Amino acid sequence: MSITKLGVSWGRAVASQLHIRMLLLTFWPFLVALLLWCVVMWLGMQALFDYVQQWFNTHNSFQTAGDVLAMLGLLTFKVMVVPLVAMWLLLPIMVFTALLCIGMFAMPAISKHVGHRHYPALEKKRGGSVFGSLWFSFSSFVIFAFIWILTLPLTLFPIFSLVLQPLLWGWLTYRVIVYDALAAHADVDERKALIQQHRWPLLFIGTIAGLFGAAPGLLWLGGVVSMTLLPLISGVAIWLYVLVFVFTGLWFQHYCLAALEQHRQAPSA
Repeated sequence: MSITKLGVSWGRAVASQLHIRMLLLTFWPFLVALLLWCVVMWLGMQALFDYVQQWFNTHNSFQTAGDVLAMLGLLTFKVMVVPLVAMWLLLPIMVFTALLCIGMFAMPAISKHVGHRHYPALEKKRGGSVFGSLWFSFSSFVIFAFIWILTLPLTLFPIFSLVLQPLLWGWLTYRVIVYDALAAHADVDERKALIQQHRWPLLFIGTIAGLFGAAPGLLWLGGVVSMTLLPLISGVAIWLYVLVFVFTGLWFQHYCLAALEQHRQAPSA
């Protein structure tokens, strides 16, 4: 599909996001993710800090971190190395939690809303399932986490971080959300064909979502500046992630259903 199709689906996603039903939809995934992360931080945050502190002491990494920060002119951040590393390690799990909540609680409603209003004649072949969505999400996250950890040292260099991180987030986002966007309307073969044919536009949408998602991530990492405000900052960051992913889900939904409609109208279909 052309750039025009990307623009049309984006415009429709903006209009859909302003619908009261879609605005209210951001709160259910937010409440589930917030409750989960309140429990995680209450039970495990200090243990994670202690583990990172012990790892740095054992491997004499404070000196290395200090040298790198001094080279970058950020030596004042040395005292915050442990909480920054701990929260940076939690960041992908936090984002994945938001993505999973969107897939489980928001995407069925988004699919129904967009399909009913814009593609009422599109046949539902129901080629996806809840189990399939969970498997697709977790397998994608395992691949993402392996590559993310492998390339983590490159994030110290801004030129790599600005390119690599959005691409990684974009890949994970499109892998997770596209399955749910096509679960109700496409069969298995149609989903595979559409993902193969529209891989680059879908990756583009996911990458744009990754760029928008950088703001909540920076806010989350900024929680180390004031640990007393961490619960509030975490809550705001989670809600922003959910808002970004709901809009991203709408964008994917509009694009995928338009692509599916075009695919079925093609002579080869």
